[in-house]
Amino acid sequence: MSPIKILWVDDEIELLKPHLLFLQGKGYETMPCNNGQDALLLLENQKFDVVLLDENMPGLGGLETLNEIKLKSPNIPVIMITKNEEEQIMEEAIGGKISDYLIKPVNPNQILLALKKLFQHKNLIAEKTINNYQQAFRRISMSLNDLNTHKHWEDFYVKMLYWEMELENLEDLAMLEIFQNQMKEANRLFAKFINQHYEDWIRDNKGPLLSHQVFKEKVFPLLKKESNPTTLMLVIDNLRLDQWRMIAPIIENYYRIEEEINYYSILPTATHYARNALFSGMMPLEMQTIYPHLWVNENEEGGKNLNEDAFLGELLKRNGIQSKFNYFKITNLKAGRELSQSLSNHQKNDLIVLVYNFVDMISHAKTEMEIIKELASDNKAFRSLTLSWFKNSPLLEIIQQARKLGFHLVITTDHGTINVDQPIEVKGNREVSMNLRYKTGQSLSCKAKSIIEVDNPKVIQLPAPHLNSRFIFAIEQQYFIYQNNFNHYANHFRNTFQHGGVSMEEMIIPFVVMHPR
Repeated sequence: MSPIKILWVDDEIELLKPHLLFLQGKGYETMPCNNGQDALLLLENQKFDVVLLDENMPGLGGLETLNEIKLKSPNIPVIMITKNEEEQIMEEAIGGKISDYLIKPVNPNQILLALKKLFQHKNLIAEKTINNYQQAFRRISMSLNDLNTHKHWEDFYVKMLYWEMELENLEDLAMLEIFQNQMKEANRLFAKFINQHYEDWIRDNKGPLLSHQVFKEKVFPLLKKESNPTTLMLVIDNLRLDQWRMIAPIIENYYRIEEEINYYSILPTATHYARNALFSGMMPLEMQTIYPHLWVNENEEGGKNLNEDAFLGELLKRNGIQSKFNYFKITNLKAGRELSQSLSNHQKNDLIVLVYNFVDMISHAKTEMEIIKELASDNKAFRSLTLSWFKNSPLLEIIQQARKLGFHLVITTDHGTINVDQPIEVKGNREVSMNLRYKTGQSLSCKAKSIIEVDNPKVIQLPAPHLNSRFIFAIEQQYFIYQNNFNHYANHFRNTFQHGGVSMEEMIIPFVVMHPR
């Protein structure tokens, strides 16, 4: 590998000969230069990896030279060296996109450290990350069998997301593969935990915060505060905890976080069940019993999530909440832009609920469109695509507008998704539901042992259209495929993001309260 080539520009370069010799002894190739004009000529005719630039030079000064360098070679790193500690000078240099800033007098080791940060930073971080994960791997493996509360699993999932995002930045993906195997084992044990405890959570109300409890426990207290400004509640469909972590820093430019928790989606982790539970404050069986005109069973015709605003109105009424509210569902760019422009018209409402479907649309498009499959081929790419969309979306414009209007902000979702790669053969009649991560209906059978089966849906407060209707839920990265044309559909849905089953990615989801900055 060729040595790193340095152009050092300083009007007193002769006095820095010991520094140049020191760097040469460390394997760097150095080119001395005593003025800005000559430096620009050298950069035109030769390739350099970095420029060390004196700020205070006669003739073409350091900041002027910096500007010219960035115009001609915008990607070359520049380390500014100066005697001047004035804030204005520093701001100008930083605004000129310098890579580092050193104050004279500098010793050779300072220069060496700056160069190492610049050129070996990635390798040093990679080495440290690998070492740290290797040490954490054993602790994680040993802790898996001790995770016996919902809070333990929440904390564990957050920790695993940290490691996933650290490891996926490495060029060598060997550690990431080890992590993915560890995550698969963790999700297997998580499903076992859910299978053991979920019925108790539903029956005794002593488990984690669940979908149908969110409004009563978290949203109503905001609405009951005196002189409270309008609350904008964003329900971003399919938003996983890792995707929230990607978009949060952008939102925090406009809002500060007052409360951030995780809650658990009910089963099935699908819109028909989880989001209706969120807005009704009821489990699905209660919805079917009390509001049969609003609930649509799996085997019935019609949209399954068209009555969310009616459910929400009934929820507020039952709890004596007199708040005025508006409900919107955004499914396309035009509708998002229109709401952004008209948001000020809703200032007199206490609550504005906005369901935004973009992340859900990415998931479905990834199933159907090859280009989206390539753009969102794995968790890292899925997060990146979500972030890219959000930066340029009407949703960000709505958040910016809400901040100008002084609205409080609540951000949450109904469930997450998981990338599936393990097809499971399932059998059933025509009335069996179509979702890939759960199935319900009559004559439903699956030979796989590693699934969750519920023969009596009423015990987990799910409706059963027929006496012998049952539910089965996929775990880990499984997805259900009918035996007819199995290979075709198994390949079609492999490596797509699905929801409805039991995994940390689908069940452990964010709820965030924010106030305007």
